[in-house]
Amino acid sequence: MIIIPAVDIKDGRCVRLLQGRKDAETVFSDDPAAMAERWASEGAEIIHVIDLDGAFEKSPRNARAIDDILNRIDIPIQVGGGIRDAETIDGYLSAGVQRVIIGTEAIKRPELVKTACIRHPGQIAVAIDARDGKVAIDGWTQTTQVRALDLARQFEDSGIAAIIFTDIHRDGTHSGPNIAATRKIAEALSIPVIASGGVSDLADIQRLIPLAAAGVVGIITGRALYDGTLDLKQAIAAARSANRAP
Repeated sequence: MIIIPAVDIKDGRCVRLLQGRKDAETVFSDDPAAMAERWASEGAEIIHVIDLDGAFEKSPRNARAIDDILNRIDIPIQVGGGIRDAETIDGYLSAGVQRVIIGTEAIKRPELVKTACIRHPGQIAVAIDARDGKVAIDGWTQTTQVRALDLARQFEDSGIAAIIFTDIHRDGTHSGPNIAATRKIAEALSIPVIASGGVSDLADIQRLIPLAAAGVVGIITGRALYDGTLDLKQAIAAARSANRAP
């Protein structure tokens, strides 16, 4: 189990959105790379980077900011947002991104995911963002009738590195993670799951850590770090302590 800080980029700045809404934005820094440097200096093993403009506009929009992050930190990053084709996947991985996250196209074109996994083993993750159990796409602006678990099961034998599962209603709200839904999806899959959405403090991290037994391998946290309600070093220490436990 690892703790993964999030750096969400909109208009070249580091922001957090409430439940993914463009009109509910809080700017935390004009320098996303500086935020990534901070989390790396505090012990993060990987940074979760999302191009929010890319997610809304359906193609990458913050390549310069992402390149800056790659140039200024020594730990891996995983990138999502607006990834719709093989060229974008290849470009990010060639630039030094460790893992590419495919969201909307996982439901629209699952063959893109499966082909990418063959071309780039261990470097493709699928983001499944759920609203009331149903998958949301296109920057969370549309909710489909596809159940999150049904979509995840389509990729059981594809070789994806992880499913990143987000409960949209919890994201950026400090309301606590959806433990039950995260456990359910992890227990139903052989694919590793990364939990996202709703983490507010160390107690939430401690509530998620036992899900490692069900297949949850990481916890993404964003707003809690930026608001100061969660200390990254403490969260990492808690996860590492649990990892060492017999």
